[in-house]
Amino acid sequence: MKLLHLDASALGSHSVSRRLTAAIVEKWRQAHPGTEVAYHDLSADPIPHWQPVTDVSREPDGIGERVLNDFLDADVIVIGAPMYNFGIPSQLKAWIDRIAVPGKTFRYTADGPEGLAGGKRVIVASARGGIYSEGPAAAADYQEPYLRTVLNFFGITDIHFVRADGVAIGPEQKAEAIENALGNLHQVTRLAA
Repeated sequence: MKLLHLDASALGSHSVSRRLTAAIVEKWRQAHPGTEVAYHDLSADPIPHWQPVTDVSREPDGIGERVLNDFLDADVIVIGAPMYNFGIPSQLKAWIDRIAVPGKTFRYTADGPEGLAGGKRVIVASARGGIYSEGPAAAADYQEPYLRTVLNFFGITDIHFVRADGVAIGPEQKAEAIENALGNLHQVTRLAA
């Protein structure tokens, strides 16, 4: 089994989403010994944003193909997705743009788009300064709906979110949010029966 671990937070050791992804990957490895893990830090080693390349010298050698192959080869993808300004970090969006490849992860048919990358499990570690999973701020959550939409577009339906909401409200709320998120990891690291 292959697991792809992605972190996108720019906060380094202060990142809640990085703490959560590390715990998810560790819990997965304990539950599924022998899992092969590939890791990419999308903040420390960002993927260039996609653009039509007319001058091939501007594109790092084969980066798009490597990123796509890492995704396609993975059975499980663990994504650290902090909420930045109601959405995802641009580094994570750059990665998504590299895996959104017609004929590889999706195709258009007479009946509409068809995802070609199904059969994977995606676990998203979501960290948010405010509380966006419920209440009046839920309408401003463009992070989780976007990720669900794009992953569904690729044919992925086995999607789980591990959320730490309200981490910027205060130290007690942050500690409680992290503890709650970590307490739910057993639910996302089990294989479907």
